[in-house]
This record gives sequence, structure tokens and C-alpha cells, in this order.
Amino acid sequence: MLLTGGTTPWSYLNTGSIKEYPRLTDHLSCDVLVIGGGISGALMTYVLSKQGVNTILLDKGRVCAGSTSANTGLLQFMNDNSLTELIRQFGEHRGTSIYNLCKRGVRRLSDIANQLSRDSCLIPRSSLYYASTPEVAGMLKNEYELLKHKGFDVEYWSREEIEANFPFSKEAAIYSYGDAEVDPYRFGHNLIQDAHAHGARIFEHSEAKKTRYTDSDVTVTTEYGSVVAKNVIWATGYSTQDWKPDPQAELLNTYAILTEPVPDLSAWHDRALIWETSRPYLYFRTTPDQRIIAGGLDEPLPPSGRPEEYAELRGQRLLDEVHKLFPHLADLNIACHWAGVFASTKDGIPLIGRHPQYPHSYFIEVYGGNGTVYSMIAADLLAKTITGREPEELKWFSLIRQTTEI
Repeated sequence: MLLTGGTTPWSYLNTGSIKEYPRLTDHLSCDVLVIGGGISGALMTYVLSKQGVNTILLDKGRVCAGSTSANTGLLQFMNDNSLTELIRQFGEHRGTSIYNLCKRGVRRLSDIANQLSRDSCLIPRSSLYYASTPEVAGMLKNEYELLKHKGFDVEYWSREEIEANFPFSKEAAIYSYGDAEVDPYRFGHNLIQDAHAHGARIFEHSEAKKTRYTDSDVTVTTEYGSVVAKNVIWATGYSTQDWKPDPQAELLNTYAILTEPVPDLSAWHDRALIWETSRPYLYFRTTPDQRIIAGGLDEPLPPSGRPEEYAELRGQRLLDEVHKLFPHLADLNIACHWAGVFASTKDGIPLIGRHPQYPHSYFIEVYGGNGTVYSMIAADLLAKTITGREPEELKWFSLIRQTTEI
């Protein structure tokens, strides 16, 4: 499966030398083998290495070169599904707890970024979640009241408050605090470099070709080597659906652009992350060097299987949406555009944990708009599980749960 197409933003911006890792050519053993070197595998490997777990990471290509290179880096506690929807599906305790896990996940990502030996461009941000049409303003007000009642740091903004802070007008919005933005490509590389410094062994260009399960361990064979592990964590992202299709998962194509630098962003209140109530939704953020990232327009995968087939056309539509919100930026141009495979689940929460057909194995399938935040949740839940303290919350994200579309 081709995961990305076009020129991804972080390869465009991070033009310096990137640390490389060797190919696996030996026969090794470890406690935990992480397969997949994107942001999920990077966080998992980092957390395990910090706990002193004997860990190996394998990637079939370069680490962070797949979906992570196309990730737009919005870190938010609010989900694709509202708190109202999650409570309706799962009950008040579980629904609220999932939102609290996301809130803690953003905070954990910030704390880890601050501890790394290199800067990951993780910057605290607020978020503006606006009503796409006047008709949903009432729904948005109800969601705000629920969030406020549950202790989340949010404000309800009327049309007048939005107009006072932005150069556009919407009927209503929820303004939330405690979110962040990040360069996920740089963050992933920094996590892996520091994990390597803590003792994790990292191998690139080492695709898992064959897997053999026994009662006590798993042997994974690559082209030139092998690893015997007590546990395997599969962090292979959307490509997992190539060999282990999950009935809960739905694959889509998504699009994004990075603009040329903007001389003056003072009209963009607090450089807040911006998104909307429509589904699929549009979203917008800025970068430290004064650029704008816009994304969305999710649609079925192109028949050709090439994610970038319509990227240029969809990119122009995204630029038009930026112009609608910020009409004074009418001369703004696109620096690069890209497309990528994106997955969601029917009930809106990720797939994390065991599968009965794969002994000694755990899966991280953090499908949905909160992928990096869910990756943090997965890393913490699985690290506790592997060290013998399995959290109750892991059952909520079961790969074999019964789901219905919301």
C-alpha cells in the first residue's frame, strides 16, 4: 500500500542530515520487538527504553518516512467524535475517561518533548472549534456545557467573540486550552535517537518477512537477520490493513498543503489550531516559520491506488478555504501539497492491544484524527501491560470489540 504521495511538509522543511541506522544482519534476542518506526513505534520504543526494557525496533525503510512524514502535527484532546457521542456509545464513565486520557496524552507528549535532547518544535496551543453552519450552533453549545461540566478548560464563543478575534465570522465556537502543535517527523526522530541512547537497538531497511510463534516467544525473520522476542508490538500503521484487515477500520484518502511564509499572522488569534464541526472536517494551523498548514477533504481512495492522484486539485481547494477565513492573505501561495492514506474506525476510537490469532503480540492501530495523541496513550498502556500491570482501560480499545457506526 502506498501511504503518501506528493511533497510532504517535514521533508520540505527538514532538509538537514537525518541520522541513519544499520540494517539488521545478526540474530538477536530481546524482551520487546517493536515493528514500525513511525510516531507510534517511536513513542513505544522511547517509553520502553526509559523503563529499562530490552527493546529492538525494526523498520522496513527509513524511520518516520511513512505516514509520520505526512502527519500535520495537531495535538488535541477533543476527538473526531464529540464527548456527547462517546458518552452515548460507551456510557458516561468510559466516554469521559477517553477524553481525559486524550487530555493527559497531550500533556505527556509535551512533557516528553521537553525532556528530549533535541527540539521537536512542540508548542502549546489553544484550539478554535467552529460551527460549520448556523444550524449546529445549538449542538455546539450543548457540547460546550458538557465539556465544562466535566472539568475541561473550554469557553463558548459567540459570533461577536469570534469576529473580535479573527478576520472571519462563524455562528459559534468552542475555544479550548491545553492543546499543542508539533513537527512529528522531527519529534519521531528525536524519540528514536534518545531511545537509542537509552539502549534500544534500532534497525532500518529491515522488513519483517516471516513470523514464527511458539508457546514462549516470537521469531521475526528479515532478509539478513532475525530477532527472537518475548513480545512483539506491531506499530505498522495503516499498512497493517494489507495483512490483518480489521472490520472496524475504514481507509480514506486525505489531503493537505503547506503555504509559503506569511509576513504577518497577527490576525490569527494566538496562532490557535482551527477546525470545524462538519464531517469530514477542514483544519488549519501555523508553523514556527510563519507558514500555514491546511488539511481535510477526506474521500475514498483513488482507483489508481496513488494517494497523490488528486492532490494538486484538492490542494487548490484547501488554499481557497484559507483565503475564505483570512481574506487579507489573497496573495498566499502553496509551497507543497501532499496526500496520504488515512484510517478511522466505525466507533471513532483506536484499536490497541492483543489479537487472538497472534500470540505474544500487541497492535497499535491509532486510526482517527487524534493519531499522535492515541499513540501516546497506546505506548503508556502497553508499557504497563508488558511490565505486568495491565490497565483496565486497555480493554476499551480491544481489536475484537463489537462496533457499530455512529
